[in-house]
Amino acid sequence: MLQVIGIPDTDALFDEIPPHLRVAGLDGIPETMSEMEVSQLMHRRAAENKQAVCFIGAGAYEHHIPAAVWQLATRGEYYTAYTPYQAEASQGTLQLTYEYQSMMTALTDMDVSNASLYDGASALAEAMLMAVRANRKSKSRRILMPRTVHPAYRKTADTIVSGQNIELVEVEYDRNTGTVQLDAIQQAAGQDATAVVIQQPSFFGTLEDVDAITDWAHRNNMLVIAITNPLTITVLKPPGQWGSQGADIACGDGQPLGAPLSSGGPYFGFLCSTQALVRQMPGRIVGRTIDVDGNEGFVLTLQAREQHIRRSKATSNICTNQGLVVTASTIHMAIMGPQGLENSAAACHANTRELVAQLSTIPGVSQAFSSPMFHEAVLTLDRPADEVLSALAEYNILGGYDLGAEYPELGHAILVCATELRTEEEITAYRSALQTVLEQEQETRQKEIA
Repeated sequence: MLQVIGIPDTDALFDEIPPHLRVAGLDGIPETMSEMEVSQLMHRRAAENKQAVCFIGAGAYEHHIPAAVWQLATRGEYYTAYTPYQAEASQGTLQLTYEYQSMMTALTDMDVSNASLYDGASALAEAMLMAVRANRKSKSRRILMPRTVHPAYRKTADTIVSGQNIELVEVEYDRNTGTVQLDAIQQAAGQDATAVVIQQPSFFGTLEDVDAITDWAHRNNMLVIAITNPLTITVLKPPGQWGSQGADIACGDGQPLGAPLSSGGPYFGFLCSTQALVRQMPGRIVGRTIDVDGNEGFVLTLQAREQHIRRSKATSNICTNQGLVVTASTIHMAIMGPQGLENSAAACHANTRELVAQLSTIPGVSQAFSSPMFHEAVLTLDRPADEVLSALAEYNILGGYDLGAEYPELGHAILVCATELRTEEEITAYRSALQTVLEQEQETRQKEIA
């Protein structure tokens, strides 16, 4: 290829990149491997996985996925497709995206949805960039960010938007309820802020007062960015109904909709908004129309992509959609239907309540917050969480997420979750194992003291 275009080597191909921006070397990159070697390596690593019982949530959830979902999604028509542009996009691909967008707007009660983003964290960053572009009443580029928002979302968003001079203003949460109190947010009253972010349920699983916060934000000329779990809003109030006007932008991760945990991905981010902000939305929007012969067809109605439409003036430069996972999620939602999704969410809530109720009867274990919770909850322990979780792993139980690194003020705390897959026997086994672990550690400490 270099010979055809008349360039001597790869370095010459990229000579327009200034030398000070180039990486000196790639020392951390291993030697190349053949397809056979890669396959053998991945099979060895997969064999190391254990079929442990999972009580970890924290943004990645183990749900039931009907067998038909990935049987269909891995057909060649879907599996090998990437992100075709208008000229190459088949009617099937366009219709599927249209159906996905219709389902997401119905779930969130928002006006429009794009074709998806990388994951929930980058979707939050894109929502912030949308808000800064759209809120002409604000010049500050400051966004109120509660600490009850997922830590990984906050870190990822800051990495993406900080280079564009957007400031994330941290808002503390109430230690008793685990929620953001309106008076904490009201400290920004009278100051110029572009938007406020609300996660519902919060990272702790607690329920924020989204109505009061949304109305307050709008009274103070701020946009509202909602982060939601797409499964939980089948039973909780969707972002489009928050307060008197609804949230302005809704985002999150679509992983709970038919995507397996798969050792860390891939996931996909969803992004919805009001009609007023549609021109600020990154990515692509598919619409339904009628051709000259009167036949129904699907087209790319709006494209704000960077590669071929607006280039440097585009709304985003990382708006590639996760087409395959979106395909699976669309099939998943179609198979489950509204009632099926609602039943799954209700079962998750019931199982988590049962898990918390049983674990809280163990001496040394208590629920951290007093407010209502959904899907997951924070428990405090009377000894280091990492030691307890490691001991539980010996019982083939993934007991929760250690909050010590991100929330040291909570002490020895873990975030636990029980989806609809967890059985009564598994919950009882967790309680028994945790009690044994705590009692053994107590005996060990007493012997050490003696």
